[in-house]
Amino acid sequence: MPVPAHPSWLSRLATSGASARWPNRCAVCHAHTQGRDARVCRECVARFASPRLRCPRCALALGSAAACGACLRNPPPWLHAVTACDYGYPWDGLLVALKFHDALDLAPTLAMQLAEQVRKAGVSAVDAVLPVPLSAARLRERGYNQAALLARALAARLGTSFQPAWLLRLRDTPHQIALPRERRATNVRGAFAAEPLALAALRGRRIALVDDVMTTGSTLDEASRVLLAAGAAEVQVWVVARTPED
Repeated sequence: MPVPAHPSWLSRLATSGASARWPNRCAVCHAHTQGRDARVCRECVARFASPRLRCPRCALALGSAAACGACLRNPPPWLHAVTACDYGYPWDGLLVALKFHDALDLAPTLAMQLAEQVRKAGVSAVDAVLPVPLSAARLRERGYNQAALLARALAARLGTSFQPAWLLRLRDTPHQIALPRERRATNVRGAFAAEPLALAALRGRRIALVDDVMTTGSTLDEASRVLLAAGAAEVQVWVVARTPED
């Protein structure tokens, strides 16, 4: 099921200069803002998403920009991890609203914050941006994939290809948050596959895998391994928020 497209007139308006003049309101402090992507004001971004030194492999906040001990001992399958903020106030509430309460208007703003961090991180350019897919049952239940909304907005901002169909979710799995840490890797094992019709296009490509939140990284780990096994040259993971502890 594809990500719902905007009506043609709305798409034209959103990509025109007029979208920068839309009246808006900050979802955190409720101050008046301007622009389609201005659902969080600059003051709240500066207050609640100040830059932090992070491990370049897992994006955990550190005292330095070197890889953390856990990643040195057991590197993840992806090459770089980038996040816009820690998973805490107000981002946790905004992401819950986007994911479970149809606050689709938050996606462009959150993607903009993540795109800025991708640029600042200086990671290598990617050939395609892929969302972590939902199962067919979960997509029918929710009506949209929040990761796909974020990935599409990111690809547009960064001028790269958005490929929502290259990675498939083969089966539904219980929400990771409901499981103890030690069961999360098992829960998603075998849950993903590369789309057979996309194997030729995927081979040799540098991929950015996008999700809303990373906690233990089990979902992104499994999806990254599938993409690399299918022939991707490199995988990076880009997430809006990172939980403070692995």
